[in-house]
Amino acid sequence: MEKKEIEILAPAGSYESMVAAVNAGADAVYIGGSRFGARAYANNLDEEAMIKAIRFVHLHGCKIYMTVNTLVKEKELPELLEYLKPYYEAGLDAVLVQDLGVFSYIHEHFPKLPLHISTQMTVTGKYSAEALKEMGAVRVVPARELSLKEIREIRQATGMEVETFVHGALCYCYSGQCLFSSLIGGRSGNRGRCAQTCRLPFDVLRDGKYLNRKDEKYVLSLKDLCSLDILPDILDAEVCSLKIEGRMKSPRYTAGVVSIYRKYVDRYLEYGRDGYYVEAADRRTLLELFDRGGQSEGYYKIHNGRDMVVLKEKPAFKETDQELFSFLDQTYVESVKKIRVRGQAYLEVGKPARLEAEIIADGRKSDAGNAIICRCEGDIPEEAKNAPMDEERIRKQLMKTGDSPFEFEKLDVFTKRNVFIPVQSLNRLRRSVLEELEKRSAEKYYRDPAEIVSEQGDTAKAAAPIDIKEEAMEFTALVNSHDQLTEAISFMKDKKKGMPTRRFGIYIASEEFKAELYREIVTACHEAGIFCYLMMPRIFRTEAENYFKKNIELLRQAGFDAVGVPSMEEPGFLKEQYPDIRQYFDFGMYTFNHLAQNAMKGYGADRTTIPVELNAREIKEAGLKGELIIYGYLPMMVSAQCIRRTEEGCSGKPELLYLKDRKGKSFPVRNQCRFCYNTIYNESPLSLKGLSQEIKKISPSALRLNFTIESGKETGKILRAFYEEFAEGKNTEPPTGNFTRGHFKRGVE
Repeated sequence: MEKKEIEILAPAGSYESMVAAVNAGADAVYIGGSRFGARAYANNLDEEAMIKAIRFVHLHGCKIYMTVNTLVKEKELPELLEYLKPYYEAGLDAVLVQDLGVFSYIHEHFPKLPLHISTQMTVTGKYSAEALKEMGAVRVVPARELSLKEIREIRQATGMEVETFVHGALCYCYSGQCLFSSLIGGRSGNRGRCAQTCRLPFDVLRDGKYLNRKDEKYVLSLKDLCSLDILPDILDAEVCSLKIEGRMKSPRYTAGVVSIYRKYVDRYLEYGRDGYYVEAADRRTLLELFDRGGQSEGYYKIHNGRDMVVLKEKPAFKETDQELFSFLDQTYVESVKKIRVRGQAYLEVGKPARLEAEIIADGRKSDAGNAIICRCEGDIPEEAKNAPMDEERIRKQLMKTGDSPFEFEKLDVFTKRNVFIPVQSLNRLRRSVLEELEKRSAEKYYRDPAEIVSEQGDTAKAAAPIDIKEEAMEFTALVNSHDQLTEAISFMKDKKKGMPTRRFGIYIASEEFKAELYREIVTACHEAGIFCYLMMPRIFRTEAENYFKKNIELLRQAGFDAVGVPSMEEPGFLKEQYPDIRQYFDFGMYTFNHLAQNAMKGYGADRTTIPVELNAREIKEAGLKGELIIYGYLPMMVSAQCIRRTEEGCSGKPELLYLKDRKGKSFPVRNQCRFCYNTIYNESPLSLKGLSQEIKKISPSALRLNFTIESGKETGKILRAFYEEFAEGKNTEPPTGNFTRGHFKRGVE
């Protein structure tokens, strides 16, 4: 593997961290600007500091990627052009993106700016990666939960650059699928404001009985990732960029981690797999820099496991290695890393003094600006009246580069006749050539502003709703049990008799209903005049792909009217295996703005679902149409981990547990074994009952109730109450009991 194919990508939560990362040997850094980044609470850079950072990184032969990886509201779209313009012109190397609307916007207006797919987009396989490549992406950061085999398949199927996390914090939830912080405290991880609720203690209960020990309550807090031992395996999977997490951590942490991974990547490049080994002292150093409760190798070789979970509370006090910290500070954080140059000075009586300088190529960084040669002229030397200036004295003065980012590794001085020139003149000459060298190094990356495609009219605000192709608003229910299904069919069948033109639909959850029952269920729905849809799994990986390929004929023959699509991976799979089926995208296929809604239409959506984190005003501003969830326990986390396995081992059988937090709130947890993931639901169901007049102004194409833990009897009662208000216009009682309005009123920051 060529050296240039392996990139150490470092986090930079501040300008100081960026400098430390470059000093420690990073090939690239990722950093947030003042807006649109997934770490809103980091010390992100303003415009002046960001442009300074771009120049600094390029001067040192590195690259810089900016995070634009949050979901963007409609009113924010017009700000993107002016926000990105100065960074684009300065030579920003790429942007990381989550929002498909933002993706399409940047691709249209900055066609030469490379687009990287953030892990926030939850890419879990080759189908989504291939589709995003066709849309213009050059690199993908897949979900952290993927195995080496799955990562290799993405690379081999698409040829895209693949970037994966190799060190740092691991989220309990698939990135981009977490609403825990959002629903509990209004701080959305999708907007860069995660409150890290998963790091808090929880009890685990079944039927009121505690399953976890009193000293093992950190069941959602994962140990940090450390992949040093399996680095050769990761590189053999054709990962091109090794990403270190830590934009919220100190420059010292960044420097320490980067320097160690620099050491081991270089060891692998020099000696290969056979000569690769890890020193115990370096593992200890990494733990010294940050220790949440141990480290793991992440998901690269295992699907989940108790050994990945912190469980116990972190000790309140730990002695620090001051000698290590002082070394890191002095070597990387506080030092000024100099760029080596070679030069030649020519001084002759009666002619302007001349100095030439050239950056010396760095063997590790092929793009280090070594082609730039600068020549400057200065004052004219005079004939020395007494003692002439010899070459060594001139060389010594010119090599005093001070605070400049350069240092002369070699400087040849040539003089003719007995020259004399004031020291101030030599200083000016040196300063001129080094400033020109720095300026030319930055200009090498500059882009032409004419390449930017300006707004045509007011396209950032011009809403273009998706074509739903439906005659009237539909009333739908998502069911997770046979009792719920029976009750839903009975209720809708009865209402259908009284109003034959009314559209009803039932989604059945693929996690709970076997493929062998598809045809029977569809037939029962159709005989009752009800549309029947299959809701695909929230996470589509190897388990799901194998299941549906095995049962593809049962799926095709069932006669579903459409499939619900919660995952970015599923449209591509369905296009290949079942191209004629209509696709109704679920709310996890985010459409925060009209551009995202249009992009999802291009991605395969026949209908979209309105995001649950937008309030009524924001939905109207974006002109969003589609399905609106008006009731249900919203999934707050979808995780590859399994609470059941953590506490008692894997049973292979779905069941319902509860997580209880410090305030006594209980959150339902269902282990969905067919596709091997856990879903943690909100304590209280969303209920928009009583808000029918506000919802009417939005004009959704469908209203949906999601049923999860409700009994059949409860399902029927809830269906009836919502139908009477939303379909029949009756003045019913407002909701009672434990419920939440979600974000329909308050929204998120």
